[in-house]
Amino acid sequence: MQHPNNTRIDAGLLGKIVLARFLELPLRAVDRLVTQVESAAGFTALRPWVTVGRLEGAQVVQDVVDPHQTQASPILGEVRDMKNLYPGTGAGRGLMFLYHRDSYAREYRFDEEGVNHMMSKPDFPAELAGVLRKLRLINTRNRLTHALMRAVLASQAAYLRSGQPLALLPLTQAEISARLRSESNLVVVADPGRISRLVRVLSIALPNGETMPLGGLFPKPRQVYCHFVDHVIKREKTWMLQGVLWEPLTDEAIAAILEREYGIRLLRRTVANIRHDLAIPDCRNRGQRMNYLAATEGFSALVPLTPQALRTAVPAQPGVYEIRAALGSSVAETKGGWLEKSAPPGPHSIVYIGSSGDLRKRLGDHLRGNSDNVLLYNHLADGAARVRFRLVSEGWRWAERDLYRVFCATFGTPPLCNRMSP
Repeated sequence: MQHPNNTRIDAGLLGKIVLARFLELPLRAVDRLVTQVESAAGFTALRPWVTVGRLEGAQVVQDVVDPHQTQASPILGEVRDMKNLYPGTGAGRGLMFLYHRDSYAREYRFDEEGVNHMMSKPDFPAELAGVLRKLRLINTRNRLTHALMRAVLASQAAYLRSGQPLALLPLTQAEISARLRSESNLVVVADPGRISRLVRVLSIALPNGETMPLGGLFPKPRQVYCHFVDHVIKREKTWMLQGVLWEPLTDEAIAAILEREYGIRLLRRTVANIRHDLAIPDCRNRGQRMNYLAATEGFSALVPLTPQALRTAVPAQPGVYEIRAALGSSVAETKGGWLEKSAPPGPHSIVYIGSSGDLRKRLGDHLRGNSDNVLLYNHLADGAARVRFRLVSEGWRWAERDLYRVFCATFGTPPLCNRMSP
């Protein structure tokens, strides 16, 4: 009588276990296995009944650029735009996946009648049976991988073309599995478990050259929402610099923007949780971090405050500006001309903050002493002052007021030549 623990495993179940483990093999191991199998004596004996080919529609990098590769790549392949792959041919605008190794796109075609006849013989070698099992395992893995890549490229085409996180769509492995199982031409069972095992071990190269785990193309909805929340908060700084926004967005305001602009409905507490996951402070703490350097992001390079520079570098358009005196100014000289890169200011180098509907005219008035600010004119008299500016099409007075407020909050005192708050 057999002990219950010594019962034999059903052959079908054993085959599923072997396939599951094979799907989890890293690419290098698969490439080595293909090489070993095809160089074995048993494979040579099977050649009358086995044809070596490539998966239908599969392309390998060597077909295009023929690079010399001495070892298996840890990357399955790369995504390319067909218009870049075949310029001038009028090819469609779809995406194409190019495998990095022939072994990843290998397919063995069997003369099933001949193979079955050979295996029915009593003296059929066990070695050949082992080779056949390995060839079928390679077929199953490669066919499933190829079908998976085609489905993923179709689902995430917008993201793969642009590389923009906001174009990434929520996608589950169960959805891809259902799509693949609905395809009548796929002879492999594409259940979610098999898809999951493949996704865990595969990486691909995006059109921009970056490498990405294949699992990154299966984001959960919350992961997608993280990209949108992060995007809105990054835009927040731009809006504040432009004077469109006077204080950081609350979680309620972020949720409202997401629904209005992107059709994403999130609760306030969901936005707060996502912000916490992204290590982004709340609106009150973000407001405290809005210092002067951040507020002047997007300003022009420093320009000498001279008539020539005003004519050539300062437009006659509305905007906000900052004047620095030579005393204590920290700038980097440019050898080839008079444009200079800005440097972190000291509190005593910035002597005036202002705005105007015509920057060139207003700065010219300062330079000629026609702005009724004697103290400022005295700082400009030696010709060493410099100015930088940012164009603001609307609300430039509000932009000046906000910049002045941030300056005072950062340095604890207003600019030397600003006689009153704007």
